[in-house]
Amino acid sequence: MDKQSIIQELQFKAVRSSGSGGQHANKVSTKVELVFDVANSKALTFSEKQRIYLRLKNRLTKANILVLQCDESRSQHKNKDLVIKRFLDTIEKALKVKKKRKRSQPTKSAIEKRLKSKKKTAEKKANRSKPNH
Repeated sequence: MDKQSIIQELQFKAVRSSGSGGQHANKVSTKVELVFDVANSKALTFSEKQRIYLRLKNRLTKANILVLQCDESRSQHKNKDLVIKRFLDTIEKALKVKKKRKRSQPTKSAIEKRLKSKKKTAEKKANRSKPNH
């Protein structure tokens, strides 16, 4: 994954933001909307695209487009930086391959300890019964 080529494929749209800002908020578009078309991306390989479809399927539109928004700051530039950072984190998490878990085996001492406790319990229960005469 080449970050620079992916960032060049991003499309941004400035939208009027809700929230703080007073009269200023009514006339300035500070909210930034990031749009990334996964299907038509040239920066991602086929397998990377498949992994993104699988991991981000609940965040993609029907046309396989990822849309992120940011309106945390009153500054459009700051919001743009924040949404790019969030986008890159999301893509990196989606592309990360999880390690397969190897089943571990119990140690010899753990096996011995288990068998000793079983034997002790069995003895205890055997001693509860009436003696045979």
